[in-house]
Amino acid sequence: MNSKQQKTFESVLINPVKKNIKWIDVAKLIIAVGGELKQGDGSRIRIVFDDYSLNIHSPHPQKELKPYQIRAIRTLFVEQGIEL
Repeated sequence: MNSKQQKTFESVLINPVKKNIKWIDVAKLIIAVGGELKQGDGSRIRIVFDDYSLNIHSPHPQKELKPYQIRAIRTLFVEQGIEL
């Protein structure tokens, strides 16, 4: 995990939820920590970690994730035991 991915990880974990976290940064972070991204229909993305998956819609036309998406990704990281 590089320094930018570490900053993104820290941004995902802090409360209150930041509203300026870009999807592309989170996508790169997910891949760096061993997750897999699978494209679904339209803008659907499935984030897969072993036996756990999370479905979200990639943001468009904006680039930033919505707060509920960040909270869902945070929960995924915590449940999977992902740490810096």
